[in-house]
Amino acid sequence: MESIQVGDFRFLLDLSKPLYEQVLQHIRHAIARGDVQLGTKLPSVRDLAQQLKLNPNTVMRAYQELERNRLTETRRGQGTFITSDSETVNQVKKALASEAVIAFVSAMEKLGIDRSTAESLLKEVAWHE
Repeated sequence: MESIQVGDFRFLLDLSKPLYEQVLQHIRHAIARGDVQLGTKLPSVRDLAQQLKLNPNTVMRAYQELERNRLTETRRGQGTFITSDSETVNQVKKALASEAVIAFVSAMEKLGIDRSTAESLLKEVAWHE
């Protein structure tokens, strides 16, 4: 896996997983983290596909999903832009956080770790603030 920087985005693609989902996740997480300013223009489908060495249909599918989630908007003749709606971004950030918590709880349950032990483990972990 090689890391590829495209504009404000850094992609690390794993060829063993669906590529459109990875492109979607990289962009979604970058927006949620605030790595990219609201209203920023995304690279064109063709440009991003060329730089990532992907089929343009793969990138188009990711862009369509971003638009369905209201994280982007396509302006005819101008391109695709990240939403300017901070509330939408906050909702997506909360949803991503919920997914991470659910995955954590599931992993703890599979290890046979109860809630209080898991909470103690969380308190011991250093947060990067």
